Formats: sequence, C-alpha cells, structure tokens
Amino acid sequence: MSSPLEKPLAGRRILLIVGGGIAAYKALDLIRRLRERGAQVRPLLTDSAQEFVTPLAAAALAGERTHTDLFDRESEADIGHIKLARDADAIVVAPATANLMARMATGHAPDLASTVLLATTLPILIAPAMNVRMWLHPATQRNLATLKADGVAVVGPNEGAMAEAEFGPGRLAEPHEIADALETLLAQRTEGPGLGFLAGREPSKKPLAGRHVLVTSGPTHEPIDPVRYLANRSSGRQGHAVAAAAAQAGARVTLVSGPVTIPDPEGVSVVRVESAREMLAAVEAALPADLAIFAAAVGDWRPAEMRAGKIKKDGTAPAPLQLVENPDILATIAGRTEGRPPLVIGFAAETDAVLDNARTKIARKGCDWIVANDVSAEGGVMGGTENTVHLVGREGGVETWPKLGKEEVGRRLVARFAELLAAQSH
Repeated sequence: MSSPLEKPLAGRRILLIVGGGIAAYKALDLIRRLRERGAQVRPLLTDSAQEFVTPLAAAALAGERTHTDLFDRESEADIGHIKLARDADAIVVAPATANLMARMATGHAPDLASTVLLATTLPILIAPAMNVRMWLHPATQRNLATLKADGVAVVGPNEGAMAEAEFGPGRLAEPHEIADALETLLAQRTEGPGLGFLAGREPSKKPLAGRHVLVTSGPTHEPIDPVRYLANRSSGRQGHAVAAAAAQAGARVTLVSGPVTIPDPEGVSVVRVESAREMLAAVEAALPADLAIFAAAVGDWRPAEMRAGKIKKDGTAPAPLQLVENPDILATIAGRTEGRPPLVIGFAAETDAVLDNARTKIARKGCDWIVANDVSAEGGVMGGTENTVHLVGREGGVETWPKLGKEEVGRRLVARFAELLAAQSH
C-alpha cells in the first residue's frame, strides 16, 4: 500500500460502479481512499445500490456528479453511456453482486451500469460481494471464470461473517485492498487502456512462464482420536494468494494444501492433505520444481499414537498425551543434495523477536529466504485478510513491507521471487 504522499493514482480517472448489496456502504469509503491516492472518481449507482447509499452521498465524497439512469435526458443527448465507457483509465465494480456479474458474463445490458460495461474497452476490476452460498453456486463460479477469461481482474471476496448470520467467503474486500489491486492493475496496463481481447494487444510477458512453482498452504491436522486433532489457526489465505499470483505470472503451480475452507485458486493443481507427514510426501512427489514456497503452518508436533476410539469424558483421567516431532518439511527440501529447487522460500510465523527468530530459522533450515511475520493475537494475521511481512535473505538483508491485503502480498512476493530466479539465470 503506497503512502498517501506518493499519490500513486494521481491523474487517474476511475469510473466506480456500485452494485446493489449491503456492502455498498463501503463504496463511500472506497471513494475517499481512491481520492486520497490522487484519483478522480466518477460514481455510477445501479438502482439497487440506491437502496443502500444515495447518489448525493457518493457525489459529495467524489466531488463529481453521480450517474444513475440509462435514459437520463441530459447525458444521453450526447450518448452519455458511451462517454462513460471511454472517458476513464479504469472501471471498478464494487460491490460486484451475483446479478451484476451474471449480466457482465452474458452481455445482458438492461441498465446503465451493464450497458457501460458492455460498451467499454477499459481495464475492469471487480470486487465481488454476496452471500456465501451465492458465491459458491456453480452459476456464479462459471460467470467468474468467464469474466477472468475475458480479462477482468478480480479482488476478493474475503472470508468472514455475513449479514445473514452465516460465515464464509463472500465479504467485500476492504477498500484499501481494492485500491491496492487497482494500482497493480493500472501498473500492468501502462501501455494503455483496454481489455486485451478487445484492444488487440499482445499479452504481457509472464515472468514465470515455463517454471514449475511448488507452494504449501494452510494448517495441518494431527489426529488424537477419530474425532479430535491438533491444529492451528492458519486459514491458508496467504499461501493460496501466493499460488494464485504464481499462476497469473505464467507458472505451472502445484499447491499442497492442508485443510482449509477457502476456494482453490484458478489455474492451479491442488493436492489436499491432512497431516505433516502427508504434506511432506506430497511435496516430495511434486518435485522437481524451480521455486518452492513453504507458506503452510505445519504442526511441529503430533500425538505419538492415535487412539483407536474416542476419548470419553467419563470421570476417569485419560492417559497423558505423548507428543513426537513432525518432519521438518522446509529443512528436508532445502537440505536435499539432489533435486533441491534452485530457490527455496520459508515462512516464519512469530509472536515476538520476529527478525531475530527469522535469521535463526534461515540458518537452521538452510533455505534461501524467509518471509517473516508477526502472528501475535494483536496482529490479527492468522485467519485475517492483511499481512505485514519482512523478507529476510540468507546474507542478512531485510526488506520490510507495509501492511497490505494478503492478495497484494502474494503478488508482490511472486514478483520478487521471479526477479531472484531471473538473477540466478544470469
């Protein structure tokens, strides 16, 4: 996330389309965030969005007129919807409801928002938000795949509590995450506005094209008895974001994932495991790889034996739980004499002395770089949507990044690792 003083979106004209859902209220904060970064924001509200926020509120924050009506006599006198579709650097759709995504994917254009989206050649970023069951419905996932294939960029949705007292993926990405994703999108489109399939441009060079990237993600579950296990609070969100970014960078990606509730990244081969020993076996089976990124929160210990039956709470004390060490996946792969990936990256989840512990870990494990972060309760990293990381090198160098959404952290990490791989090749 850039400093407000840098004005990373200075001079950029953004058309913000607000869909109709309870998350529409966050669009007002998004307008403020975009303007803080220097952007000029023009709001466009669907009819349903106006049930949650008013055109006046959006106009007051944007300092621009809010557009709402396809048949506005003043605007349509000079074909206003076509001007809206052209007179900007990018279009952001937030929230992108299931209905609005369906219209975009099928080319159905009964209102101003969908007509503008059908008529545009601008880069488009959507931030989906909807009930978890709507998000996971096959129809929505088909529409999402269509939009991605058409060149539409996507940020979120995040996982969390819903307005309907349900929990899962479907929450609108936070405004700063959307702004970060917009910065990234515009940086990738510096050659000019327009979707690739409409503007006829060559696709941008993929820095990891032809590479095999191996990523581990999520927690491990170590069984105590048939119904209980030892685990940790990892959501897998950061590891999955890294895998998604590597695929977008052109790599063939193998994601070895512990038990998670988040969706699989697009374009990634996923191997699902439960325990640390299963994860190590899957990692070894996936080799060789050009780049191995160990983002999983692997359990250090497991019960010496799994009890055959459920331990009963019947007034008698169960036998003490004996623990044994799990295999060290990072050290095992980093220490291979044959088949070691050229670049091995570890993650260090620490609650104190983050950099000191990361330096100790990189020496002990034998990896090339460590991505260290503070996972103390105050940081809210484990299970959360944001991360603050320190990239620690074997030679002692440290790169500290500001707090960013985990998707943006994933993109930046992959870009940095691609640079390191390229440097090794020269």
